[in-house]
Amino acid sequence: MIYRQIGRSELNASVVSLGTWAIGGGSWWGQNDDGESIKTIQEAISQGVNLIDTAPVYGFGHSEEVVGKAIKDRRSKVLISTKCGLRWIDKEGSFYFTRDGKDVYKNVSKQAIKDDVEMSLRRLQTDYIDIYFTHWQSAEPFMVPVSETMEALCEFKKEGKIRAIGASNVTPFHIEEYIKYGQLDMIQEKYSIVDRRIENELLPLAKKHHITFQAYSPLEQGLLTGKMTKDYVPEANSARSGKKWYQPENLVKVVDMVDGWQDLCRKYECTPTHLVIAWLLSQGDNINVLCGARKIEQLEDNIKGADIVLDTADIARMRKDAQGL
Repeated sequence: MIYRQIGRSELNASVVSLGTWAIGGGSWWGQNDDGESIKTIQEAISQGVNLIDTAPVYGFGHSEEVVGKAIKDRRSKVLISTKCGLRWIDKEGSFYFTRDGKDVYKNVSKQAIKDDVEMSLRRLQTDYIDIYFTHWQSAEPFMVPVSETMEALCEFKKEGKIRAIGASNVTPFHIEEYIKYGQLDMIQEKYSIVDRRIENELLPLAKKHHITFQAYSPLEQGLLTGKMTKDYVPEANSARSGKKWYQPENLVKVVDMVDGWQDLCRKYECTPTHLVIAWLLSQGDNINVLCGARKIEQLEDNIKGADIVLDTADIARMRKDAQGL
């Protein structure tokens, strides 16, 4: 496993990290076997994956609780990232969505962050969080200046309750605002070979300011694994439902593209999953790829992508194929 420094922090993380959204279960992902999830997290750590990402809203606390149980006896071997700013315990903030009977609001005010940190620490059974993200940024009508958000985050960093600051789902404006008021070490945004919109502004800006870019949904929730069939239809209200690349006309094109990489899979003795992870890692030395898994076989398939170094011509070919969709 390769490790890279997280921003300007003292943290070094595996280039492939483990995402635990699906481990939270609920109507997004269905019911899980928590015992299997714990074994998967522990196996990830044993195979060198030292960054585990979660969030309070994943299963409304359940994902954090499962992660906490999994890492309790091996805390020193792992970096934990979790988030603040999506809340369902009160109605303060800007309404975002309703799921599983809970109304979720965006709120990154100082008081909200203080509450969120303490609740996450309890669920994770730890006294510090390695990387603490704002999950979503403030929105009308409940706008919170980044200066207030960063004041809270920097206070917790000074107290030792968080070690590095991250921000998810940001614009270039947000990044510039964050770095005015403190050290921003990581940003987290959707990035895959078929969804490259962040390459225009966010990726160059992260590079300029020595910020690690963590790509989530690199496999488009399974579509880029080579295991999806052209007749696949997402279940209503599932995490895949309504997504652009799961529309029938788009899904067929992506499946055909991935099928066209069989010669590359033979060349590198790998799967399509390995190819697309390796492709993302080739896009910069500040890239971290966040892959979800709730079973050991899924985990192992993801990890191998970190071991492949693609030839320049193959990197260009894959980009050209994706641009043709």
